[in-house]
Amino acid sequence: MSTEESEFANELARVARRWRTRLDARFRDLGLTQARWRILLELSRNGPVTQRDLARYLGVEGPTLVRLLDRLEANGLVKRRECPEDRRAKRVSLTKAAGPVMDEITGISDETRHEILAGIPAADLSVARNVLAIIAERLEKN
Repeated sequence: MSTEESEFANELARVARRWRTRLDARFRDLGLTQARWRILLELSRNGPVTQRDLARYLGVEGPTLVRLLDRLEANGLVKRRECPEDRRAKRVSLTKAAGPVMDEITGISDETRHEILAGIPAADLSVARNVLAIIAERLEKN
């Protein structure tokens, strides 16, 4: 592996970790841990999904996700229902009560993203996005 590849991989991991840490600190006032806000964001982006798909996307084990969903469901933010095509599977979705929380999450996320990316030329962001898309595609193949 070249030095450039190694440095890029290390920097990518460092930036992702710091970005999540920054968001985590800002979402703390909403009573949300990183694990919980990531679930809510994923559900807001990709609509009802099965628990299995949600666990795979988030990179967590099924039992871990179940505990997180139990808490979010107790707070009235998500609901789980049987999948019509597979009664063994559960489909997870946001509730109407999650709307105001999602508005706050979106506002905080947008503000944080703007602070972090301010002043970076759009062309540079486009190149970076394209590189990350290639990396993501390769990771999904394996």
